[in-house]
Amino acid sequence: VGGGFGGAAAARFLKAGLPDARITLIEPQKRYIACPFSNLVIGGLRDMEAQTFGYEGLKAVDIDVVQDRAEDVDTTARRVTLGSGGTLSYDKLIMSPGIDIRWGALEGYDEAVQEAMPHAWKAGPQTTLLRDQLEAMQDGGLVVMSVPPAPFRCPPGPYERASLIANYLKTRKPASKLIILDAKDQFSKQPLFLEAWAKHYPDHLEWIGASDFGRVASVDPGAMTLSTDFDTYDADVANVIPPQKAGEIAERAGVADQTGWCPIDPLDFSSTLQPDIHVLGDATIAAPMPKSAFSANLQAKLCALQITRELRGQPLAPTVLANTCYSYVTPDAAVSITGVYSNEGGALSSIEGAGGLSPQGAAQSVRAAEAAQAAAWFDQITRQTFG
Repeated sequence: VGGGFGGAAAARFLKAGLPDARITLIEPQKRYIACPFSNLVIGGLRDMEAQTFGYEGLKAVDIDVVQDRAEDVDTTARRVTLGSGGTLSYDKLIMSPGIDIRWGALEGYDEAVQEAMPHAWKAGPQTTLLRDQLEAMQDGGLVVMSVPPAPFRCPPGPYERASLIANYLKTRKPASKLIILDAKDQFSKQPLFLEAWAKHYPDHLEWIGASDFGRVASVDPGAMTLSTDFDTYDADVANVIPPQKAGEIAERAGVADQTGWCPIDPLDFSSTLQPDIHVLGDATIAAPMPKSAFSANLQAKLCALQITRELRGQPLAPTVLANTCYSYVTPDAAVSITGVYSNEGGALSSIEGAGGLSPQGAAQSVRAAEAAQAAAWFDQITRQTFG
């Protein structure tokens, strides 16, 4: 269930491991729009078509692609109900449902408000809407972004997005400014972002953390305002990133707990709440692994391998997982963080001394090389997943 970097990869690698098995992918959208690199679209640096992928490659390797919505899961009968009214039975169910927005968790931000104050946290029409709003804004306007507490899907990352919006303002609307209102004081790759912002966008980007009362308490779409405990900000464009949870089908399947996310056994990403269901990607409780496309894709490969072993009567074995998150800070410069994790002993844990950050104070050639690596990674992961 779910045709993104987790679900589509799981289907493909399961088919490779179990060529005689019937593998069905349930995905309502005929074309998948990727969140990684979507911030470049918002910043006016990339076309949406470059973010869009079909499922012909999966069909070509004999995966049944059902273009429908998974509405419910009967875990006793092992059956998925589709939006069309049909049902599909399963021996094993892999769910990669992504995220849904917690409507109303931020005062004033319900489903209707996303048209005035887009979150753009699901790539597609919301991405285009935010880009169009930036293009329509008069020079001298104020853009305000609100960042929620963790956990949230990333990418699209808020701080990469801020960098690319600031670049757009600097080059296209130089009298304009972006203010980031953050519910946190610390965030991933913070020293690298702060260094880049000071160097490239001192007049076009201001970050206000939680200690300086940056946490947004409410929004008013009619007045286009965002309010913290002490201040109210009048925005010409507001990018409100609200709190999130696992996609709705996870709750219906009984694989989400009271947090709204899905606990898993990291050995094979099986649900700890329901038998014969595995959960991947953004929907999972898999910290310290982030909710990234890189993570979802690697989790899919591991899950497919372990299911293949199980069905062949082979023992499951712990392994090492890794994740690299690239973030553009200018159109031709990127930074990254790499984490390496063990799934031994029933929990994910960071391996001390492995991974790390891009160096601070690096030459432009180093940042340019990381931007090239990011582009190569995106090309590779999309080819491998969607064919």
